[in-house]
Amino acid sequence: MSTQRRQFVAALCGGAVTGVAGCSQVTGSEDPAQAAVAGETLTLTTTTSTLDTGLLDAIHPDFEELYGASVDAVAQGTGAALESARNGDSDVVMVHARGLEDEFMRNGFGVNRRNLMFNDFVIVGPESDPAGIEGMGSATDALTAIADAGTPFVSRGDNSGTHTKELNLWKAAEAEPGGDWYQETGTGMGEALNVATQQGAYTLSDRGTFISQRSEVDLVIQVDGPIEDGPEILANPYGIMAVNPGVHDNANYDLAMAYIGWITSPGAQSAIAGYRVDGEQLFFPEAVSEDPNFQQYVPEGWSSDAEE
Repeated sequence: MSTQRRQFVAALCGGAVTGVAGCSQVTGSEDPAQAAVAGETLTLTTTTSTLDTGLLDAIHPDFEELYGASVDAVAQGTGAALESARNGDSDVVMVHARGLEDEFMRNGFGVNRRNLMFNDFVIVGPESDPAGIEGMGSATDALTAIADAGTPFVSRGDNSGTHTKELNLWKAAEAEPGGDWYQETGTGMGEALNVATQQGAYTLSDRGTFISQRSEVDLVIQVDGPIEDGPEILANPYGIMAVNPGVHDNANYDLAMAYIGWITSPGAQSAIAGYRVDGEQLFFPEAVSEDPNFQQYVPEGWSSDAEE
């Protein structure tokens, strides 16, 4: 490779997209982007499911070795993760509630959003299935049956992505949750599953957390999501975005973009696809596509025409 070509590739890797993994192998020398962030710590606020399932612990060593940087992953509900970022306490956010993500971007706090991966939600409950919802093809019909029967239902009640999805499902079902049969825990998914087990209750869970916790709870999937040909309304997409350095100048934007570039790269996406618990795939990569969705970068429904 000529000197001029080396300089061009180094500039491309270090300037245009700082997070392109593998540039140091192309140039044969240390990537300037990697050197610039070495020794630094990235603060990632993320939904509890990505940490509780063990996914991040499995894939982060590759990023930390590549960039010589560390990742401090703070697991919160989606609402709390976005609030931390609004307050300037995060560099990058990985969550799963598109409506809340859109609000975050519209208010100027988030930039460079990418679709990352997906799994789905499932309605789980006791094997005895007192509301008779097993195998229903409609999640809203299942919730209506639970409400009509007054069967115990445990809600996270914590403004997480799962809680947001649950509230949207009740609204779509035109049912009002409440009363003695409905309990909000204000906790993460793992604890909500434990409470549901103790009370013989139903709850909504992301598939990944349920699979990772299944051996510790006495619950079964009663209504599947689209991964197992269930209703599409139970789809659970994850997104990632950098905190806007124009709003919070303390945000480590260079390291955030390195991380986004890495986790949406073919290698990291393959690692996400390969991560399994008890032989089951928990997350399905979505960042690498022959037909990219450019709407992923902006709030849903946004267009330049809408700003005129």
